[in-house]
Amino acid sequence: MDVHVRLDGQRDLSGQIYRQLRTAIHDGLLRPGDRLPPTRELGRRLEVARNTVGVAYERLVAEGYADSRVGSGTYVRTTGLPMGGTATATDTTTHSGLRPRALWAGLSPWAAPETSGPTTAAHDFRVGLPDARLFPYDAWRPLIARELRFSAAGTVGYGDPAGHAGLRAALARHIGLSRGVRTGPDDVLVTTGTQQALDLIGRVLLDPGDRVAVEEPGYPPARLPFLAQGAEVTGVPVDAEGLLVDAIPPDTRAVYVTPAHQFPLGMAMSLRRRAALLQWARRHGAAVIEDDYDSEFRFGGRPVETLQSLDRDGHVIYVGSFSKVMLPSLRVGFLVAPAPLRAALRTAKYTVDWHTAVPTQAALARFVDDGLLARHVRRMQHTYATRHRAITKALTDHFADLTTLVPSAAGLHVTAFTRGHLTEPDALADLAVRARASGVAVYTLAEVAANRSACPGFVFGYGSISAPDIEPGLHRVLGQPRDS
Repeated sequence: MDVHVRLDGQRDLSGQIYRQLRTAIHDGLLRPGDRLPPTRELGRRLEVARNTVGVAYERLVAEGYADSRVGSGTYVRTTGLPMGGTATATDTTTHSGLRPRALWAGLSPWAAPETSGPTTAAHDFRVGLPDARLFPYDAWRPLIARELRFSAAGTVGYGDPAGHAGLRAALARHIGLSRGVRTGPDDVLVTTGTQQALDLIGRVLLDPGDRVAVEEPGYPPARLPFLAQGAEVTGVPVDAEGLLVDAIPPDTRAVYVTPAHQFPLGMAMSLRRRAALLQWARRHGAAVIEDDYDSEFRFGGRPVETLQSLDRDGHVIYVGSFSKVMLPSLRVGFLVAPAPLRAALRTAKYTVDWHTAVPTQAALARFVDDGLLARHVRRMQHTYATRHRAITKALTDHFADLTTLVPSAAGLHVTAFTRGHLTEPDALADLAVRARASGVAVYTLAEVAANRSACPGFVFGYGSISAPDIEPGLHRVLGQPRDS
């Protein structure tokens, strides 16, 4: 363990070493079982006699902070440390005069299912999570290993802020074929997930005080980058056809939408409404940010055309990621922007973090080009379609007296409005708490939507739950189902 010790002057050198090591033990920086540096090595680094260090170590041993093992060295004690031993380090900057900008007091990360870690729940209805158990790790590992070998050989340095050239080309082909997006490699910018894509767009497009319209209810994290940049974020209601275009404030600079599978309600934006939104954007000179977050998985009806493919005036910025189709932990996303924004977005990306991890990008390019992504999507399409059928059938056949299912034919979740006594917020919240206590990871509509006063209901994710577990899980949430 490389321990930093600073000596001041020539007095009480052993005492200085002792006190700093003792503080490191108390603060948990040196943990029980950690080996202290050999006395000869630490003495050489500090330019003091070996015996000076030895005296400090003897004092630590005598006071119960360390154990000396003959022929092995000196170790932090694993039991019986005085004064608690591994207490959390004291914050010495409590009285600092530095403070964040006032707006940050009202911002916090989304404390909802997508941001939570692994669950031990027997029935996992969390939202936005693909089934990581079915990811083709055996195909992915060799691709990553290959790129890491290139890095180790010194052939890979800093990357292009716009992204790995091979991945940008692969993405242009992939979304062109699968989603009808009109793009080429030069139009694509690789990001560290959708959240960074939104942040970059805000940096390039918005001045403080500009208005951004978002769906209400909608995806909470999408608001944060715009709020952090000083924008005014306004919720616009949605209905069965999607965003109510007539309700968008006329001074809006950008509109964020999820047209293929509205989050969290689940319906697709109608063609009529999409055309109206594009006309509105053209008339007001505004940007439309299209988040196509889980459109790869569609289980019925005709494919929904992207806004970007319908746009003929360069007002749509298309955003996507691999969080739902592969793994959230990859943190790889992308955006496709009109030509006048490309240079500024590239500079913004460079300013924020220079570039997304090159080995991951290069491996992903091969994953796409070798057809592995398409194969994985086809496999998961079948799996999720089975789960979608199971959950919609269970809700409509057995729980129709308690819920009204929102029609949805895509994605990894469905929403069901609750009825009767479950329209009361306290009753609904209490039901969710009891369900979690019984081993079900489930969230109410208000918990996953930006609007905490959203219509009463549940959002049921089925990405992480097997089909046979769905109906028993719903039973634990909603109680004894009525006879079908």
